[in-house]
Amino acid sequence: MSITAVGRPVSALKEGSDKDASGASPSSETLAHALDYKESDPAKAIAMLREILYHPTSTAEVLRIKEQAITALADLLSQEKKAEELRGLLTDLRPYFNLIPKAKTAKIVRGIIDAVAKIPGTSDLQISLCREMVEWTRAEKRMFLRQRVEARLAALLMESKEYSEALTLLTNLVREVRRLDDKLLLVDIDLLECKLHFSLRNLPKAKAALTAARTAANAIYVPPAQQGTIDLQSGILHAEEKDYKTGFSYFFEAFEAFNALDDPRAVYSLKYMLLCKIMINQADDVGSLISSKAGLKYTDTF
Repeated sequence: MSITAVGRPVSALKEGSDKDASGASPSSETLAHALDYKESDPAKAIAMLREILYHPTSTAEVLRIKEQAITALADLLSQEKKAEELRGLLTDLRPYFNLIPKAKTAKIVRGIIDAVAKIPGTSDLQISLCREMVEWTRAEKRMFLRQRVEARLAALLMESKEYSEALTLLTNLVREVRRLDDKLLLVDIDLLECKLHFSLRNLPKAKAALTAARTAANAIYVPPAQQGTIDLQSGILHAEEKDYKTGFSYFFEAFEAFNALDDPRAVYSLKYMLLCKIMINQADDVGSLISSKAGLKYTDTF
């Protein structure tokens, strides 16, 4: 798909002169003016952001402004549920990616994929988009980004119940990432593998993958959301083995982490906590948990 903006082709993303027929180079004021229409006229804001994005200027300052424009444009396209245009944007940005550091490229690519994910009913599109990006990253030899997109693809395949392909992808990815010793990514992949084996009812392998995730996590700083995910998965495995007391303690830790972040998974952790209390014949504690300061926040979900 090729997207043009105000008559200029995608090739305008490539390096060019400081000015073109449209006038001066984009500035912070230009970006601010475009964002003024974000709420009142999203279509106009989108057009103005594309005008900034496809301007041929490639100075350091303009590249910085274009990066901000990309983030704003992705948010607007997601808000307007324009999934196909987001997909086209990611394809059309490839010349721009040659002008910026690889770390920024990875941030933008993952941000646009996240923007697509916010649009309901786009699971198939996300899978297709991730496959395209994996092929592109292989061709461009962008290993860091490829590994993260492949991890995202494996998660999407698992959600779509395409377990065989997801398992093959994860097996190869785990082997590769372990050699590179990228522990933060390894924690994510081990957790995905744990969830996948749990979905396949292979509890021994699920526990082994969770142990591997914990081992990798112990060697680095783990963000609270990721630690909450580890605790939630630990609670699920213990509950599956009918060790509800231990399961409750893990669900409690997960709930505290997710609640502090306003993560929607907090309510699932709370429900698991209540179920564990019931299963160990401590149903009297359910009321106090729900009526606690943290529990009252989720009373509408019961």
